[in-house]
Amino acid sequence: MDIFGNFTPLAGDKKKRKVASESESDYHYLDPTLEGQAKIEEPEEKKSFSYLKFIIVVIFMLLATKLFFLQVIGASESKNLAEGNRVRPRGILSSRGIITDSKGTWLARNKPSFALGVYPSDLPKKSKDREEFYQKLEQLSQIPAAEIKKKIEGSGLSSIELTIVKPDLPREEALLLEEETAGMSGVVIDKRAIREYRSDAGLAHILGYTSIISPDELKANSGYLMSEEFGKAGLERNYQTYLRGTLGIEQVEVDSHGKVVRVLTDVKSRQPEEGDNLALNIDLDLQKEMARLLSEGISKVGGDVHAGAAVALDPKTGAVLGVVSIPYFDDNIFEGDINQEEYQKLLSDPTLPLFNRATMGTYPSGSIIKIVMAAAGLQEGIIFKNTSIETPPAITIGEWNFPDWKWHTGSTNVTRALAESNNIFFYSVAGGWDKIAGLGVNRVDKYLSLFGFGNKSGIDLPAEAAGLVPSPEWKEKAKGENWYIGDTYHLGIGQGDLLVTPMQMAKAVSTIANGGKLLTPQIVRDVTDSTGAVVRPFRPKVERDGFISPDNIQTVQEGMRQAVLSGSARMMADLPVSSAAKTGTAQFEGNQKAHAWFE
Repeated sequence: MDIFGNFTPLAGDKKKRKVASESESDYHYLDPTLEGQAKIEEPEEKKSFSYLKFIIVVIFMLLATKLFFLQVIGASESKNLAEGNRVRPRGILSSRGIITDSKGTWLARNKPSFALGVYPSDLPKKSKDREEFYQKLEQLSQIPAAEIKKKIEGSGLSSIELTIVKPDLPREEALLLEEETAGMSGVVIDKRAIREYRSDAGLAHILGYTSIISPDELKANSGYLMSEEFGKAGLERNYQTYLRGTLGIEQVEVDSHGKVVRVLTDVKSRQPEEGDNLALNIDLDLQKEMARLLSEGISKVGGDVHAGAAVALDPKTGAVLGVVSIPYFDDNIFEGDINQEEYQKLLSDPTLPLFNRATMGTYPSGSIIKIVMAAAGLQEGIIFKNTSIETPPAITIGEWNFPDWKWHTGSTNVTRALAESNNIFFYSVAGGWDKIAGLGVNRVDKYLSLFGFGNKSGIDLPAEAAGLVPSPEWKEKAKGENWYIGDTYHLGIGQGDLLVTPMQMAKAVSTIANGGKLLTPQIVRDVTDSTGAVVRPFRPKVERDGFISPDNIQTVQEGMRQAVLSGSARMMADLPVSSAAKTGTAQFEGNQKAHAWFE
């Protein structure tokens, strides 16, 4: 039975239809409520047919829509999924900022390099197949399979990030490996940049170095790729966020082996931004001369003397003009694939070439500290400019004898005491003797702290030592001993347990030179972006000022000037410029050896 019946619309008015014949009258009736007009209604049976027709049409429309979705929309999504299997995001490393000296001469820059890398997610899924993969890669790269496995699987086998297996490949080796690994899934030769450092000026301790970021560094620093270079020491580490730049990102199409087929340009990408550049306060010519003179001086001393440090500061600003620690090393060996033989040689060297003596080495100050004692005694009114005493060859307290380094006869005031480095005078200033009451240990420690001792200098390097300013409390805790006047005497001439770094000492002496401002040493002058715009300008950092009066500062300056004219620093008298200085010698190892200071 045809459920739609013989239903053909008549031509003419679509709103009205005439009854075709009497035989059809049984299927229509007249509405008696209408006057002179007949409204024709369909019987209930025919209305059911219409509803059924409507439902069937709707069902067919739903089926057609579903079919369209599967064939067109679904096919598009399936295509996208298929694309997802061979299209992946890839980070674009930024160009690291360069480092120059105060005149624009490069100290650290980038050079092109190649690296053997692996995408872990493209490796064979079966453990046995992966082991064969590692063995084959060992044969080609000369990197032990166990080391390759550790690097790759340490990153996670599902990772789509590049893991560097062997960095800094020579061009010839890179080309050969690219050919030999063409059929190995996930293996690529990555073009990248590594650092190049100037190695002729003893700057390794200052510049530091970079290498591939470690797992611990990845955890501590968000937004990094596993294949990125990361600052490990020196300025490279301290200014990592400036030097690094901003990563870019692109979508690449890869084949079944994970090899890049093409870079997709019609999808969203972001270009990398170059890192900021560092212009240092260091003058390369001065730095080289400091390294040469210090090296020659160490050689002249001879014997078992192999190490030393030198610091040059601008006393008006705190700018670090030069800093040398001998022996030093070549930081280029840490770039790319570290030369393990050279590295082990550095680690086992008894002269500790990796150790920055200028900022990390702590030593008894010797007589250099007398400039602080003089300033403190004058400021506290313990002595005055013309206070004089007759100094004997030694002071005896009970059974203890505290000698001068040589007998200074005659009346001695503070300027002469500084010029001749008179121990007896400064024993008296620190602990008291004859008519000088003495500062006492608490005030001695107070002024040592005011001049920056016992605290880090604040220099813009990632690591430095604070040194030690001993106190009665410290001695009781560290040694289980009481504090005696002899301890104060020793503190007053820079012996005993007082420990300072060369950088701290340069900072303190600069305070006398500039009229009383304690300034933070700064290596970096300006940070600029790739356009040359200044991102972070240099500004002197004054930690404190006015804690020593101008008159008292001038008195100390006069004593240091006299040291050059007639005292312990007469070797500087012939310089073409006016100079002031203070010498120091600090004994250690049972008075058999001594640290020599010159400020």
